[in-house]
Amino acid sequence: MRAVTVTPGVPNSLRCDPDWPEPPPEEGAILVEGLAVGICGTDQEIISGAYGEAPPGQERLVLGHEALGRVLEDPTGTLRPGDLVAGIVRHPDPVPCQNCAVDEWDMCRNGQYTEHGIKGLPGFARDRWRVQPKFAVGLDPMLAPVGMLLEPTSVLAKAWDHIERIGRRAEWKPQTVLVTGAGPIGLLAALLATQRQLSVHVLDRATSGPKPELVRSLGATYHTSRVSELDFAPDVVVECTGAPVVVMDAMCQAGPTGIVCLTGVSSGGRTIDFDAGALNRELVLENNVVFGSVNANRRHWEMAAESLARADQGWLNSLITRRVPVAAYTEAYATGPDDIKVVLDFTA
Repeated sequence: MRAVTVTPGVPNSLRCDPDWPEPPPEEGAILVEGLAVGICGTDQEIISGAYGEAPPGQERLVLGHEALGRVLEDPTGTLRPGDLVAGIVRHPDPVPCQNCAVDEWDMCRNGQYTEHGIKGLPGFARDRWRVQPKFAVGLDPMLAPVGMLLEPTSVLAKAWDHIERIGRRAEWKPQTVLVTGAGPIGLLAALLATQRQLSVHVLDRATSGPKPELVRSLGATYHTSRVSELDFAPDVVVECTGAPVVVMDAMCQAGPTGIVCLTGVSSGGRTIDFDAGALNRELVLENNVVFGSVNANRRHWEMAAESLARADQGWLNSLITRRVPVAAYTEAYATGPDDIKVVLDFTA
């Protein structure tokens, strides 16, 4: 069968292996036909050699963590043949730490977790894969065109779960949300905010292409100014760029008792001139909270599946700007100027 693989740590070692071995039963009882995988910045960084870890004893790593598949067989009865399914990316560490021991593996404390297509587990960019019932999430049949969006949506479901938990520290009736960045994560953050009946503002540099209209289609407001130039102080900020200046401005812009959730990962080695003392004073005197959020556990995956099923399916389809057949896989991993979400299609 076909599998898209890399040699971790070796830049530009991407290739499609036509005779990759069938998934062994040890990977999981549920056998799945791979339909598609979404491609994100993590894949690009692994291809560049920045990180990535092959399974023990193997030289190459199968890519793909934004999975969509169809069940071929499930002897456990958890799912039925023909059901749509996604595989949860992160698995708990074998020790386990106190969080992994209670299935909160997204909050792993010792870093010994594994992740499909990223760290120590084969990914889903292959014709067939297996998954353990505990890590298999069924999807509504209507999500067949867009089910690969479940993984990034789970990240935002977790972010909103934690935002709301923090908000309950006091009387909290948020009204205004600022999302910085209008990539897939930012747009999905905005979607989940509108589902909470909040007034949503999205800030991005793009002045053309699909992003402004996708934001407006949600009933949200699109901005291209700097965060510091906005004329309102949001109750919630979901920061999705990782750009240091945007991150700092977002923390300063939040209103009293505001909550800032950082989902974008900054690259190291860049410094900016910033008044840290003024930021500290503002955070303390206004009872603001800044926290980071990454990955998701099963509860969040299930929340994400519900959110996608409630969303406008045409809008979700519009997030997918290119669907590339496996035969042209290199094109899928080449970033285009107007790309939002690119999907590698195993059915084409």
